Amino acid sequence: MTERGGHQGGGGERILIYGLGRSGRGVARFLGREGLRAEWHDARPGAEDEALMRELGYARGDVAGTYDTVVAAPGVPIDHPDLLALASRGAEVIGEVVLAARRRPSLPLVGVTGTAGKGGTTVLIAHLLRGQGLNAREGGNIEPPLLDVVDQAGVAVVELSSFQLERVPGLRLPVSVVTNLGVDHLDRHRTVEAYHAAKRNITAGQTGEDVLVVPAGLDVPTRAQVRPFTPERLTLADGREVLPVSGLPEGLHPANAAAALLAAEALLERLGRVPDVSALAESLRTAQPVAGRFETVARVGHVRFVDDSIATRTLAVQAALERSVPPVAWLVGGRDKGADLAPLREAAQGRVTRVIAFGEDGEALARGLGLPFDTVRGETGEA
Repeated sequence: MTERGGHQGGGGERILIYGLGRSGRGVARFLGREGLRAEWHDARPGAEDEALMRELGYARGDVAGTYDTVVAAPGVPIDHPDLLALASRGAEVIGEVVLAARRRPSLPLVGVTGTAGKGGTTVLIAHLLRGQGLNAREGGNIEPPLLDVVDQAGVAVVELSSFQLERVPGLRLPVSVVTNLGVDHLDRHRTVEAYHAAKRNITAGQTGEDVLVVPAGLDVPTRAQVRPFTPERLTLADGREVLPVSGLPEGLHPANAAAALLAAEALLERLGRVPDVSALAESLRTAQPVAGRFETVARVGHVRFVDDSIATRTLAVQAALERSVPPVAWLVGGRDKGADLAPLREAAQGRVTRVIAFGEDGEALARGLGLPFDTVRGETGEA
């Protein structure tokens, strides 16, 4: 033990894991495998969290103490008073992605962010790279945590949320992807500008040797090579068509496929490999949608039942509506976070014939859409 408030890591480094849960447990397991000592802090640790800390021999830390490195969970705001105080005493606050990049500098990383579509694009890039013979693993904001896969992967494809991208000092990604930029998480970032600034951090450390894949027309200031994509063309950077959009399997969004192709190509180039176009086409044909993302779960006669429960943001819901063949019965529910309904009203016109409202704010959302609706209520009479 060094001074109060920090166990020694490698070379005397004092490490604090701030915030456990899914991400923090991944950090703790990784540090344990590295033979590094750390302390932890969580205001409300779960039983699983505390059991793992005991197993690793990690003691509860002192947020009034002094640390070299604080690995903070994405759910903790970057301006949390504890993090600000720790930083004022000399701690560097990072997230799991920077920890992985620093401890595994030879592992190629592809980063993916965006308001909608980042999970599906992440999974698809890894699938395309596996079809090229690479041991690609996905992780990060989706399961599993990045640090759980870094020692099994030859390439890691990382979904990055705006929360994670608040704490990526010095992160340089050879390939990064921004699927789109909309409106989300204003309860955390407060303004759209701050939210977009966090997303754009994905390219902050890139240089002219690196590649940024973005939708055509989206302005993301960067020093990297920009490769724009459109959902109408499934092509490589040199214009070679890999597959007609009509050849994509049901449930695979063309924009995700277009972005994933360019990202996979860029990573292959970085590794000195020539993309096998026929293998890329076959990988697209065999790709599966992420569970809950425009996933066909049943068919009864001519009626198709689609699970799109991952689509909680306006951009994602709009895309699902625009891909749906009318007539559509649309289940609307959950909690209203103040989303702009205007794009959804437009997308629903001529497609949605009935709204089925449920959950806490389902009825209010249905009314805001201006469409005929029915309300599904539980046994207690509550919506």
